[in-house]
Amino acid sequence: MASLATHFSAFLFLIPVGLRRLLFSSSLYLKNPSIYRSRPWYFSEPKWKNLDFYTLILALPIASFSEFFIFLTFSGHPTYRFSFFHQSLTLFLFWVFLILIISREQTDPFLINEGFVFVFAGISFLIEYSVIGKGITGVSASFYDFLGALTLLCAASCFYLSVKPCAFFAEFLLSSGLVFKGTWVLQTGLSLYTDSFGLKGCRKMSILPAKGDADLQCDLEEDGLRGVALMNLLFTGHAILVLLVTFVLFGLLSSNRNLRCGEASGPLLAELQSETMPMRSLPELEME
Repeated sequence: MASLATHFSAFLFLIPVGLRRLLFSSSLYLKNPSIYRSRPWYFSEPKWKNLDFYTLILALPIASFSEFFIFLTFSGHPTYRFSFFHQSLTLFLFWVFLILIISREQTDPFLINEGFVFVFAGISFLIEYSVIGKGITGVSASFYDFLGALTLLCAASCFYLSVKPCAFFAEFLLSSGLVFKGTWVLQTGLSLYTDSFGLKGCRKMSILPAKGDADLQCDLEEDGLRGVALMNLLFTGHAILVLLVTFVLFGLLSSNRNLRCGEASGPLLAELQSETMPMRSLPELEME
């Protein structure tokens, strides 16, 4: 079963990744929309600026092994025991996704197809979706239903980018979806796993002995209904907040060139040039 620490860790990973994608993709798109192509990861020079990537590539296998170890030693309800295994598998797949990215950067980019990397990411999101909210019912399940919907949005964006990498709107949805997931996963952890920020009239989530499932323990049925209404209001507030942040950020990048980052340098510039050279030489041949 998850905990506040698990949700907070996910928040710390998702927010920087989502904001980084939004910053770099928007900067590249604003520089030249006609040659824009989405990337599985946006690297920058010098290498220390990619600290978030190297942190993930070290942290994910450790987290995956921890979940697998809990799966082996957990003696509780079978549903929760196997949920640890599924979470371990999900983390491992995202780690493999990062390995594919770094392998593509360190070798010839054409050896590992970029579309395949996006497809792999989409499959990883789908497997994550199958794990979200497993063994959780009632009011608590509603929180994870929204989290699952955001995961499906990220998966759909990855699949679309694998076919059409020049679609900036799909990249924008993916970046915003990651940021939204980060804020909502933190809200879920605070609302379900703490008494201080929990729903009024309900105690933090625990396993119900009669059902074997996990849910909030509300004193009255009205408290549960009020909790669902508050959750819907919170989700709407998060959506408005993320939308405002993303549009304001895009507007700032559009109006101030100095704020842009990662404008096609190093390997990314070389790849863009190799992709656009045939496009530039074709009109010249036609003129001759």
